[in-house]
Amino acid sequence: MEPKDGNQPVPRALSSVLLIALASSAIAAGGMVEKPSEYEVKAVYLYNFAKFVQWPAGEPSGETDAFTICVLGEDPFGRILDFTLAGETLHGKKTATKRIDSARDARGCRIVFVGGSEARRLPGILEALKGMSILTVSDMEDFAERGGMIQLVMDDDRVRFEVNLTAATSAGLEMSSELLKVARGVRRGSRLMRASPILLGSAWTHRELMPGGGRRKA
Repeated sequence: MEPKDGNQPVPRALSSVLLIALASSAIAAGGMVEKPSEYEVKAVYLYNFAKFVQWPAGEPSGETDAFTICVLGEDPFGRILDFTLAGETLHGKKTATKRIDSARDARGCRIVFVGGSEARRLPGILEALKGMSILTVSDMEDFAERGGMIQLVMDDDRVRFEVNLTAATSAGLEMSSELLKVARGVRRGSRLMRASPILLGSAWTHRELMPGGGRRKA
């Protein structure tokens, strides 16, 4: 599915602003820069989730030449996701983006972002993705509770996330303890453990979040 037309993403020179937004959910003082959009922040989150997840050796999507992040259903990113990932590498592979209309098209995807348009079809989507070692991410309501792996949530105008560790482990994915530490909540089975306010405020450091391992983009 082709991405929707939308606002142009901010220039690469402002990438550090996006990352500060992730780390502290605040913009540099003085109002000198424009606040990044919700989906600019979420696109950088998708990139960084991959750095804190380990996929099992020998799984089919690992045999492709690219690390592919797919969007299933209606695409809320427009060109922002393509722009964010352009020229980046993850797990030793060049990044790529792909829009798909069905879970059947997800082979070769390492991450699938499930659009909000798929809420009613979510049970069938998650069932179809079982056994494929694909990290599922969405910002639809109750995504983690319904079996998705990472749910992006808005919390006081900040982008946070919750993790369904049971779902990720069942798919053979290993999540770093550093990722779990900064999640707003971690679900194990039916139990949801909330993070402390101190951990929520710390998040990742600016350098850890920078695409390219901290290198400034040209």
